[in-house]
Amino acid sequence: MSSAALYSQQDNIALITLNSPPVNGLGKDLRSAIKAAYATAISNSDIDAIVIASSGKLFCGGADIAEFAAGGFNTEPMLPGLLVELENSPKPIVAAVNGMALGGGFELALACDYRIALPSAKCGLPEVNIGILPGAGGTQRLPRLIGAEMATKMVTSGAPVSASKLMEAGAIDRIFDGEAKDFVAAAIDYAKELTAQKAPCKSCADLTVENPGAEFFAEFRKSIARKTRGFYAPEMNIQCIEVACELPLAEGLAKETELFESCMQTPHARAQQHIFFAERAATKIPGVDPKTPLRPIKTVGIIGAGTMGGGIAMNFANVGIPVTLLEVKEDALERGLGVIRKNYEISAKKGRLTEAQVDERVDLIQGSLDYADLAEVDIVIEAVFENMDIKKQVFATLDKTCKPGAILATNTSTLDVDEIAASTSRPADVIGLHFFSPANVMRLLEIVRGAKTANDVLMTTIKMAQVIRKMPVVAGVCWGFIGNRGLEPYGREASRLVMEGASPEQIDKVLYNWGLAMGLPSMIDLAGIDVGYLTRQGNRDMFYGRDDSYTAVCDALYDQGNYGQKTGKGFYIYEGRDKQSNPEVTSIAKALAEQHGVEQREISDQEILERCLFPLINEGAQILDEGIAYRASDIDVIYCNGYGFPVYRGGPMQYADEIGLDTVVAALEKYQTQLGNYGQTWFQVSPLLKRLASEGKSFKQYDAEQAS
Repeated sequence: MSSAALYSQQDNIALITLNSPPVNGLGKDLRSAIKAAYATAISNSDIDAIVIASSGKLFCGGADIAEFAAGGFNTEPMLPGLLVELENSPKPIVAAVNGMALGGGFELALACDYRIALPSAKCGLPEVNIGILPGAGGTQRLPRLIGAEMATKMVTSGAPVSASKLMEAGAIDRIFDGEAKDFVAAAIDYAKELTAQKAPCKSCADLTVENPGAEFFAEFRKSIARKTRGFYAPEMNIQCIEVACELPLAEGLAKETELFESCMQTPHARAQQHIFFAERAATKIPGVDPKTPLRPIKTVGIIGAGTMGGGIAMNFANVGIPVTLLEVKEDALERGLGVIRKNYEISAKKGRLTEAQVDERVDLIQGSLDYADLAEVDIVIEAVFENMDIKKQVFATLDKTCKPGAILATNTSTLDVDEIAASTSRPADVIGLHFFSPANVMRLLEIVRGAKTANDVLMTTIKMAQVIRKMPVVAGVCWGFIGNRGLEPYGREASRLVMEGASPEQIDKVLYNWGLAMGLPSMIDLAGIDVGYLTRQGNRDMFYGRDDSYTAVCDALYDQGNYGQKTGKGFYIYEGRDKQSNPEVTSIAKALAEQHGVEQREISDQEILERCLFPLINEGAQILDEGIAYRASDIDVIYCNGYGFPVYRGGPMQYADEIGLDTVVAALEKYQTQLGNYGQTWFQVSPLLKRLASEGKSFKQYDAEQAS
């Protein structure tokens, strides 16, 4: 019998132990082993009941996603059929849920007759997060056990639920409060108890679901509409629950399979599964041993108590790591500490923290005005004004102050990390850690690897990011790294399109409807027109001297003192959160168009979409070609986690793969011709993009070739 599932007998109980580390993924080997072990138990007349347990810390993590994405889930024995076989067992089956039971793992437990769990166990159906629905009976069995309303919330959120809540709802039959080491023995005792009582086998086919009515489903759809905008799978999950309310189990399972297969064929599922794998690949650094010994991170210093520094400090306090927050002036320090406490108190009012937790986290952040207080910290993160001279002064001081082996990190969003490192005598200890604002909320952490950054520094910061619940992506050194460098041509076209005759409202609508969290004019207003202007002034060789007409509209707004939301006027006029058109933008654009010899015209939605997104894809290809990004998928992770790019599009590079790289190249070449000098300047196709398109390849294939 396969070692993927171990079989043993204890008195009249058969024990099937899932033994496929690390997560007991339900790939072909484990499915086959379960089937074989079950057959052995059923054929043995001495066996009265079966227990399915786990040899690991969790029960079962669900489908083997790698096999799943490759279509291997269609290989016999298929999970849906296997679970029907278990559900129809003539002998009672007890699932011993010792830890996480997710996706197919929870579906396995649901197909059993009885479920016993540890108090720490959690169960969930997270398939919606990879663009699909539970395809092995989860949407049909779960509502029969816990009711349609709770099941609907579980399948559309994907969030795991505690064993205690599931016991209250009816999906868990018993919770074992003893020591975890005794759990399997307790499950066997439970099975013996059931056989002694002649407890019946329980099939979900014998249960019905009370229909909460059309009004419940309508209101539920409305309640999640904003969060699930553009996604395909949430609606399919809801439809499955509706089916469970109306049809017998066998017919419901057939409909679930039909809707599952419809999800699998969508670009949404391909995109969401792409991001799933991309996030896991992002922490693997070519040429660096993943077992590189790490430096300890037990204490942290942060320089700058402003919005960014305070947010960064909260990340560490949230996981119990003490922070020393340094400022140069007392009032700035007190203001920063006050904002941190206020942020925590807001969370407490929303029920996310207790008052005791607020005090505990605030106490972990100690203010200081003296660099000497950073002498013994394990890592210092500089979060001062984005100015090279200031940052170099800070790092020169840190070089003299910090202990040997301390990691010196800069939170710069655009500046040269190697130049900053050169201001110290230990460039191997220097790295970029680009947090995104608000730093205590945004998931992305762009880690900038300098030319001399030591491997253990790099791997330590990747691990540290995971500890503070960030998504780390490594970038090389160039202006703007991956995220902001790609953002520049993305935002460039929005400004230029306004000059050519498109309204900010039209641009925003096109991009929002396509799936972005907000359109580019709104994003520019939110970030601050002054921020972009000052960035351009600090890098004039990059932004000026070629056809820089695209900067004209924003520069004009800056000259008027209209910086966006912060001043109440930019591309729009703001009153609190409400905004309306700024008629001055139309007149500014018209005057600048005449000045630059640009003929204003009606611009199609398709042109807006192509001119905003395709230069971003093109820049991504160039970033990839230069080695600034290790993988095209790393670029996608950055844009989905840091820039509001819709996960159901999978990031710009995945989107390019979906529509075809030849489509992107053809459009770029069209605008290169159509837009005259501006097109010749800004729409030159990246050599890598052109080569891949000509070879009929995708960025996914490029990543695979580079990894092989």
